[in-house]
Amino acid sequence: MMEPEAIRALLQAGFRDAEVEVVGDGRHFQARIVSPDFADLPLLRRHRLVYELLRAHIDSEVLHAISMRTLSPAQTAVEQD
Repeated sequence: MMEPEAIRALLQAGFRDAEVEVVGDGRHFQARIVSPDFADLPLLRRHRLVYELLRAHIDSEVLHAISMRTLSPAQTAVEQD
């Protein structure tokens, strides 16, 4: 079982200047990740980068499922307008 804070820390460490929000019940999580690392990357590549960071936890079934929103800072600026 993982805590949302542990996932948040992994994601913040893995992505440059990341703003990360994670909520969940110990096995199923939702994450919102904003990082310049996502600029100009297609959605599938962004998600693959996240899964690569969390692979060990997913493979060991400590982390069962995560849904995510992956955004660049420019995309968040558009959302706020």
